[in-house]
Amino acid sequence: MRTRKGFSRGEGLEPLEPLDLGKINDFDEALAAMEKTAFNGRQLGEAARILTDIFTDPNDLTVMTISGAMSVAKQGLIVCELIDRRYVDIVVTTGALVTHGLTEGMSGTHFKAPRDDDRVLYEQGMCRVYDTIELEISFEQTQKTIARYFDRLVPAAVGKAPVTGSAEFFRKLGELLVELYPNQRGILASAYKANVPVYVPAFSDSELSLDLMIRTLTRSQSFIERPFEDLLVPPFNTFVDVFDYARRVYNHKGTLSIFTVGGGVPRNWGQQVTPFFDIMALENMPVEPKKFLRGVRICPEPDHWGGLSGCSYREGVSWAKFTSESEGGRYAEVKDDATSVLPFLIKGIIQRIEKLNK
Repeated sequence: MRTRKGFSRGEGLEPLEPLDLGKINDFDEALAAMEKTAFNGRQLGEAARILTDIFTDPNDLTVMTISGAMSVAKQGLIVCELIDRRYVDIVVTTGALVTHGLTEGMSGTHFKAPRDDDRVLYEQGMCRVYDTIELEISFEQTQKTIARYFDRLVPAAVGKAPVTGSAEFFRKLGELLVELYPNQRGILASAYKANVPVYVPAFSDSELSLDLMIRTLTRSQSFIERPFEDLLVPPFNTFVDVFDYARRVYNHKGTLSIFTVGGGVPRNWGQQVTPFFDIMALENMPVEPKKFLRGVRICPEPDHWGGLSGCSYREGVSWAKFTSESEGGRYAEVKDDATSVLPFLIKGIIQRIEKLNK
C-alpha cells in the first residue's frame, strides 16, 4: 500500500469533477462546471461566481477599468450591457478605446484588415489595428462633429473657463450622441443615460484629443503668427477627475469592487484611490482608509516581467489597494485575451442572474 504515514486521503479537500458536456445547456452551466476543473478554466469559473456576487450586491460600488483596443475588437456592446444593467457604477478607460467606440456610437463600423502593405493601407485611408481596420473617414466624421459642437462640448471661452475633467467632457459627448443617434448603442451614450461617469486619465493620448487641439488651434490667432507659442489650451485637468473619483468612492458607504479588463493606466488609476485614502490617513487627515474587497481581472500579462499590468491582487495588498484574502478579500485572475473569454463570461453571468431572479 503506497499511503505514506500521515498522508492525506483527501479529507477536507474539495474534489474536482470532469467537465461533462452532456450536462451543459448554457453558458452559466459551463462556467459552473469549469469552476470544478483546473488551471485558467477554474479561474474563469471563479471569476463568474465573484462577478455574480458583485453585480447583484445592491450595496457595492463597482469600478470597471478597461484598456486595449476592445471597441475595435467589437466588444463595446458588452460594456454597454454592463452599464445598461447597472452592473457597473464607474468606468475608467483609455482615450483610444472611447475614440474608436465613437465609430459604433455614430453608426459606423470596423472591417477585417486586407493583406495589403501598410503603406498601401495608409494611402487608401485605412488605419490598421492588428487584424482590423478603422477607416480614416470615421476619424474625419468625429472631427467634424467636434468642430460643429465645440462650444457645447468645451466652454467657449477656452483658456478662461473653469478647468474641468474628462468625465464632464464625456458626459456632454454622451448626451450629444443620444440626441444625434437616438437608436444607436455606444459606451458613452449608455453611460450618459445611466449617469455612469467615464474617466479617461490619459485623455491626451487619443485621436479625439487631437481633434480638440486642432479645433482650439484654429481659433488661436497667436498660433498662426507664432506656432506653439502663447497657446490657448482646452481647460482639462486630470486632477479634477482624481478628486471627483475619490469623492464618489469615499462617500459610498457600502463595499468596493473592481472589474479590470487589460491593464495600463486605467487599471492603476482606478486602483490608486485607496492608497490615496491611506496616505491621507497617515497624514492625520480626517479620512478613513478604504480598500477594494473583491476583484476580477482579465489580462494575459504575466507578473514576472515586473509590470503593473501583470501584478497580482496579492501584490496590491502591500500597496493598501486590496483587502487580503485572509481578511475576506475575494479575487479571480484570468490570464487570457479578453476577446476570447469576456463574451462567454458576461453572457453566462447574465443567465445566472436571470435564473436567480426567477
